[in-house]
Amino acid sequence: MILPVHSTIRAALTKTLTDRFDISAADQPSIVLETPPRRSLGDVAVPVAFELARRLRKAPRAIAQEIAAGIGPVEGITRIEAAPNGYLNFYLDRAAALARWLSPAAAPMPLDSGKVIVEHTAINPNKAAHIGHLRNAALGDTLVRLLRFQGRQVEIQNYIDDTGVQVADVVVGFTTLEGRDLASVRALAEAPGPSFDYYCWDLYAKVTEWYAGDKERLAIRQQVLHDVEHGGNLRADMAAFIADRIVRCHLRTMARLNVDYDLLTWEGDILRLHFWATAFEQLKARGSVFLQTEGRLAGCWVMTIEDGAAPPVDEAEDAATEDEGEQREKVIVRSNGTVTYVGKDIANQFWKFGLLGRDFNYRVFDIRSNGRPLWATTSTPSDPAAPPFGRASAVYNVIDTRQSYLQLLLKQALSGMGFTKESDQSTHFSYEMVALSHATARALGYETAVDDTKPFVEVSGRKGLGVKADDLIDRLIATAQNEVATRNAELSAAECRQTAEAIATAAVRYFLVKFTRTKIIAFDIDEALSFEGETGPYLQYAAVRGSNILAKLHERHGVTADDVIARTPSLSRDPLDEGEAADELWNLVLEAARLDEVVDAAVRSLELSLVAKYAFGLAQSFNAFYHRQPILKEEQEDARLWRATAVIYVRRQLTAALGTMGCVVPARM
Repeated sequence: MILPVHSTIRAALTKTLTDRFDISAADQPSIVLETPPRRSLGDVAVPVAFELARRLRKAPRAIAQEIAAGIGPVEGITRIEAAPNGYLNFYLDRAAALARWLSPAAAPMPLDSGKVIVEHTAINPNKAAHIGHLRNAALGDTLVRLLRFQGRQVEIQNYIDDTGVQVADVVVGFTTLEGRDLASVRALAEAPGPSFDYYCWDLYAKVTEWYAGDKERLAIRQQVLHDVEHGGNLRADMAAFIADRIVRCHLRTMARLNVDYDLLTWEGDILRLHFWATAFEQLKARGSVFLQTEGRLAGCWVMTIEDGAAPPVDEAEDAATEDEGEQREKVIVRSNGTVTYVGKDIANQFWKFGLLGRDFNYRVFDIRSNGRPLWATTSTPSDPAAPPFGRASAVYNVIDTRQSYLQLLLKQALSGMGFTKESDQSTHFSYEMVALSHATARALGYETAVDDTKPFVEVSGRKGLGVKADDLIDRLIATAQNEVATRNAELSAAECRQTAEAIATAAVRYFLVKFTRTKIIAFDIDEALSFEGETGPYLQYAAVRGSNILAKLHERHGVTADDVIARTPSLSRDPLDEGEAADELWNLVLEAARLDEVVDAAVRSLELSLVAKYAFGLAQSFNAFYHRQPILKEEQEDARLWRATAVIYVRRQLTAALGTMGCVVPARM
């Protein structure tokens, strides 16, 4: 990996600037490292001389020459040159670097920076997951994997809104529209036929349409919502059963895409364990909320909205008739005493940072595929075996851009309480919506009035218009399975299925990550599944090609990958060090070594597409290298084995890059 090399170079430069120019480390400029466009210019270029020119009253070239003359030996570097333009160019010891990178990969050293909580997915437990939910889960899970790649301790949470209006609406559907009791709903959930989340998908759309027929019917929703929030009644019991069953459906869907969690945080427990009551008292004591005594919000506890926190469009429109003062206040507790969703989220955010002074109780909800328990919060006595949750040093909430207003209020609540550090470490990882291409919408049977002038087809779970995530995954697997069977007639049906599942997962996850997160994307099945172009299957195919090359190398020349690595110290270095072919080989290796640098950049910028773009570029470079410098047909043994080492390393790094996006490499494609 390249970051340790960067650290070594920075340390050597820092010492040289201190010794040679009497500039303390604290007063030195940031040492920026760049990759030169050609290997003749070195492997790492440093423009620090330009930063020092004004201070030292010297030309950058003269400063670079002084640094190069005084820096002395640097581990892993064969030479350091001052370029005429003032850059410092560092040349790596290629054989030593490659040997180090080919050594068994050690687990990253845990960073002493505290626990990170990433909350993602958070689907309302009232119906099946759809394509939009998959983008949240894919981005959230990829962020988790990137943080863990860096050595961070990460806790993955999935927030379950089991007391919200969406669950209440399904209760209305079962009780009022269908006349069912809890026993009937339970029997329906356990009966063969359409899965329970699919049934609720259709029922939720029917309830929405039923409300539209008579607005007076919304009073029933409010009464059911009240019963669900307060608990201890038949409607609350039905809501709890519905939420539990739907969450289990969601977990099965997400597991198909290699998405996992550590803790399910149930909103109902925030209410039952009086988290909000505790947070409310804290907010009142610090003056972060106050009781409005006049105007339309009289009797409400409100929070003053700071500049820069604008309400969403629907709330802004509702506020059009309010005076300017009321528009600068957000209701936290309504005049009837019920807490808004903002209040519950504030209490949960306080708990995540260990600021609430209270904790959940915990229970085992399920056993995960790796054999470890999936934990859930509970209001009942806690399982003594539960690990510690919460108390994070940083929190990422993965929620779409429509929730930006709420997330700003959470940061404001923290800073208003004096928790400035926690406010700064409270990050809204926002993203835009997912739609469908017209071709994919038609292929999946999405029949509705569509505006053909738009480049994509929008979905709406509330209206029942959209593609269920499991239907999409099933379609991808079926299409991939046909392709795999055509290409590999010798594979069994089970092997074809397993390979197709891996390809389908990579198709979905890579597609959802490769775009910048602020871009609205239109998912297209044919584009996502293509074995050519910027797709997950293309990356998998490049890694599989690497494995096939190494298998044939063993078959024809009797050497395994381990044999190749073991023999590199005795090989002539000319095929690695001398000439254009050597530079091309080294370019490929050096690019593969940049994975940790790209991961670091992706986490710092929260632009995960950087990893996807990097992996695609690496796969392209590998395929071009393979065609220009054949391994198996190379007669000169040293050249053949050095090229094989490049294949080994690129395959490892490409597999790791895919792994950070939740994708695995199948044995065959």
